[in-house]
Amino acid sequence: MAPSMAININPQGTASAVGRAVPLAFLMATVGVLLIAHTFVRLSQRFSHAGSVYAFVGVTLEARAGSVAGWLNASTYVFYGAVTSTAAGIFLTDLARKVAAPRDLPDWVAFVFAWLVLAAVWWLSAREIKGGATVLLITEGLTITLILVVAAITLGKLITGHTPGGQHVDMSVFTVASGTSASTVFLGIVFGFLSFAGFEAAATLGEETEAPRRNIPRAILGTALFGGVFFVVVTAIEMMAFGTDAAGVAAFVRSDALMGDLAQQYVAPWLSAVIIVGATFSAAACCLASVVGASRLIFALSRDGMGVPALAAVHPTRNVPHVAAATAVAMVFAIQAIGWVGLRARPFDVFTIAATAGTLILLIAYALCTVGAIRLLFLGHDTRIHKWEVLLPLLGLALLAYTLYRNVIPWPHGSALWGPCLALAVLGLVVGTVLARPAAAREAGLKLMAQQGF
Repeated sequence: MAPSMAININPQGTASAVGRAVPLAFLMATVGVLLIAHTFVRLSQRFSHAGSVYAFVGVTLEARAGSVAGWLNASTYVFYGAVTSTAAGIFLTDLARKVAAPRDLPDWVAFVFAWLVLAAVWWLSAREIKGGATVLLITEGLTITLILVVAAITLGKLITGHTPGGQHVDMSVFTVASGTSASTVFLGIVFGFLSFAGFEAAATLGEETEAPRRNIPRAILGTALFGGVFFVVVTAIEMMAFGTDAAGVAAFVRSDALMGDLAQQYVAPWLSAVIIVGATFSAAACCLASVVGASRLIFALSRDGMGVPALAAVHPTRNVPHVAAATAVAMVFAIQAIGWVGLRARPFDVFTIAATAGTLILLIAYALCTVGAIRLLFLGHDTRIHKWEVLLPLLGLALLAYTLYRNVIPWPHGSALWGPCLALAVLGLVVGTVLARPAAAREAGLKLMAQQGF
């Protein structure tokens, strides 16, 4: 999770699908995440361990399913590498337009900036970098603080009526505009889930304490609750500040950095630049985390017989999977290059396509984990868990299933087609590979679970 990046660029994708009802979509995403969080809480209490999604899938279903989830996770990381580096490029282009060359820079410059960020990520991912996480966490914390300050000032002006275009507090942001199907919210909810992606990794913080059975659940639920309140409240303020009419929604969708624009309009132009710089660092850090996550999974699966052997190489002095890292970076670059050159897509279109594909794949992994939890915890003989609690993962599974269904039925058109198509293609490729090599898939799944402590 990177709230400062997400709150600046993810809501535009939701608004393009649901209009003014962005906070409603994020509220529904929060409900879904809390239902999924219950699954992770119960699993972490059962195993007293903060495992990854693929490890929980493997231990609750079977090892081959864990291998499938491992490749799905690696694919999600690659797509999110494209999402976050493209976001960094969009932010830097917006900053350059505001500071140096207003309106003179073409959109494609964002790809150039994205590739500069990606080059830095490649360099860092092939090395053991220590101490950088602390700096990035401090930067993220400061940026979130500034965003909350801007949001509070903006809300104050909305309440008092001192706004540039007559905007005011308007609770219609929690309703779907007339003429828009309520089910359309499940198209926009994808970007809500994108904003929470990786929330379960907060469990690692709880695992490092003396009472993991108590602190892992607190870390998971605390992260989900904070994220939910933050995203719902701030997106509501953003949409009200831009305006809930057609012109306001159109301006909202066109924004390259929502909180940066609000800081410029409602507070001070210099604060806009500071927020955009912070969001850029956040996006770059997420890109690094995505590439590192993808490279580690590609390395492990390849080493265990479910990938190309060359991808299992380890640098002799740095002790990192440098070939897998370079491969992950190359795949991110390919997604962006094909989008720009092959599809003539704008940077934000590439961001949207990669975000949709990566999130749909992640939701499939969450669904597998939820099914496994139901099988292990509620169909077993664990008397420590109330049977009525099965309703929570069932509701979560239903929400995930309908979100996946609504994103492919009715079949999307135009650029909206690419995200679901890529997700289905990856799913088919992964499942086909595992079915073709069941013994190797089982062995790889067992080793992945062992690495996670199971």
